[in-house]
Amino acid sequence: MELLFVRHGEPDWTTAEIDRADAPLTDRGRAQADLTARRIADEFAPLSEIIASTARRAQETARPIADRMGLPIESFAGLVELGIPSWSGMTTTMVRDTFDQSFNRPHAEWWSGIAGGESFRDFHERVTGTMLGILSDRGVRPHPDHDHLWSVEEPGRRIAIVSHGGTAAVAMALLLGAPPAPWEWKRFRPAHASLSKLAAFPFAESCVWSLQTFNDQEHLPEDVRTRARYLP
Repeated sequence: MELLFVRHGEPDWTTAEIDRADAPLTDRGRAQADLTARRIADEFAPLSEIIASTARRAQETARPIADRMGLPIESFAGLVELGIPSWSGMTTTMVRDTFDQSFNRPHAEWWSGIAGGESFRDFHERVTGTMLGILSDRGVRPHPDHDHLWSVEEPGRRIAIVSHGGTAAVAMALLLGAPPAPWEWKRFRPAHASLSKLAAFPFAESCVWSLQTFNDQEHLPEDVRTRARYLP
């Protein structure tokens, strides 16, 4: 079984209002999405299904993939990125300063998130719960007696999951057995419209997840590549 994590394309935070958490893609982000869809159709077909966050930037990234593959998009609100505070009336510089200040807090305080937003603890529980539900419905479950091993009923499935930097980081940490931490999106940092593939391999009468590729941007020319400085 293969899971192809696709990060959404570049979102349009600059022209949207600061408190608008559901930004669309920029023109460059839409170009990234089209190039990503072409790469997936050329190298990762056939897909069994396409799963996406309900956020607009993820939906707009998933749409070209769905159109090329002739598949519907199954959407999950639980895959949306970490909820940020409402910053109505704040400039972009003020928002960036707030993020910078939050990064300098003692690590024990990181689980609380940023004041007014979703806590990292709630975010982690939301994403892992959603992922476990998605996988369980497709016959993929943690082994009841052995940490980091999984049972996989249909090993031939190939699923694209279009989401966010933080969401994908939490999901990959779950599958790879990394201890949970409120900075998972710092140790796994996919760029916009990048591809990261995990494959389940038979091991000890079960399966183990293996990270095959991470942050693959080979389908994007250098002048089209972008990476968010902050979480969204």
